[in-house]
Amino acid sequence: MFKGLKRFFGFDQRGCKTPCDKVSEGKASCSKVFSGLKRGDKFHFIAMGGVGQSALAKILVQLGFEVSGSDMSDSKYLKELKELGAKVYIGHNAENVPVGAHIVLSSAIKEGNPELSRARELGLNILHRSDLLLAITQKFPLSIGFAGTHGKTTTSGLASYALSKIGADAAFAVGGIIPEINTNANASKNSNIFVAELDESDGTISKYSPEILVINNLEADHLDFYKNGLVDVLETFKNLVLKLEKSSKVIVNADDSGVLKLLEILDAEEFKGKLPEIIKFSLNNEADIFAQKVEFNSTGAEFEVIYRSENLGKISTSLKGIHNVYNALAVCAALIEAGLEFKKFAPEFIGFTGMGRRFQQVFKNENVEIVDDYAHHPSEIKATLKAAKEYADKAGKKRTVAIFQPHRYTRLKALFDDFLESFTGADFLIVVDVFSAGDPKDAEFNSETFVENFKKKHPEMVENTVYLPGKIDEIPNEVIKYIKDGDIILTLGAGDITKLGKLIGEML
Repeated sequence: MFKGLKRFFGFDQRGCKTPCDKVSEGKASCSKVFSGLKRGDKFHFIAMGGVGQSALAKILVQLGFEVSGSDMSDSKYLKELKELGAKVYIGHNAENVPVGAHIVLSSAIKEGNPELSRARELGLNILHRSDLLLAITQKFPLSIGFAGTHGKTTTSGLASYALSKIGADAAFAVGGIIPEINTNANASKNSNIFVAELDESDGTISKYSPEILVINNLEADHLDFYKNGLVDVLETFKNLVLKLEKSSKVIVNADDSGVLKLLEILDAEEFKGKLPEIIKFSLNNEADIFAQKVEFNSTGAEFEVIYRSENLGKISTSLKGIHNVYNALAVCAALIEAGLEFKKFAPEFIGFTGMGRRFQQVFKNENVEIVDDYAHHPSEIKATLKAAKEYADKAGKKRTVAIFQPHRYTRLKALFDDFLESFTGADFLIVVDVFSAGDPKDAEFNSETFVENFKKKHPEMVENTVYLPGKIDEIPNEVIKYIKDGDIILTLGAGDITKLGKLIGEML
């Protein structure tokens, strides 16, 4: 375990020393210096019902802080917070803002929000959620941060689950509900380890300094922020690694091309002697920790773990696909480097069935199975369809049917050609309207034009690709016309397509 641990209610000098800069054009910035959590602080969250904001709010409540917050509609997250003692408001109103509170917001909150305006009038401390997560991270002796373009939620969720099952009393904040323990966050004043999902979407990831950093993979994404694509992503992660203390450890996927480019950048002469220890994981035997004898079955996968030339034993998982072998291996490496015994945590991996919306079965009868997945990036879609094919072969399914909802017009446009190559693993493709997430409609890059271009690119799929316009709750009757006995159906996307599988299931 790491030495020189911080005292529970004390901080080292890595905390916020300057106001939070704007993370992107049009986003609110912090108004005062935040020197870390102190006894007696109270916090008010604007848009507290989201998965990220609610996780931080829950941790603060559990650590004894006074918490309030608002959102436009009620949710399971808000109900849990209310039960724990937080004050919850439905609707954003200036009257909700308590005097003397720290105000916590995400990059989604714009200037003009009535609660943000009121907070400015009162001269309150306004924090971006990343600054609060940084302060929470520093309250625990050892922090493990899971980062990268894909797999953050699964890896942080698996690590949190395994630690919970072995009684490690770990604190955690992840980007989804862990089904087996039915929460996205937890903490106690006795926790010594904090596990966090570190989001790179708005560049705020460069603020963090975990003792153990895991980088799953790196690709061009969030191109509304990273204007130069992978170049900008690599620059952000370079700055993140260089910011870490030399006593930290960075665990990286040595089979990922984006990560390898990052390692090339960090190998520059100017960084010699300044880097923390870098530990590589892989599916070949040239890494510090690698998996061998990988075997897939109808429930998941099994493999042996070799750590610095020592065979530690087998891991069995309930997660499907080769990408989840990498995810399990990343978590295994992180827990080992945190000082935990392999033989103690490895048996718990099989009990983790995945995060909500990660290859989540939402309906099954004797003829049809429906799986919902958050995949909304070309690489994620490819990996999910590959896993579905492998599973379908084991389960005796005849066709893999993908129902895709593009997420944001800007992402569809920026990665259009990549999306065109993402569905070769599907036997039948249904594309529904774009979930805009606030983007203006694009007359050139939309679901209809995507289907037109997909058919031109893949003439063999012309008869097996359809575009279905309309709102999600308006199209189940149309979708069901294309379903056959023996299908495994995947609903894919980060928007409200998650409702579709259940609607179809009710009809079936």
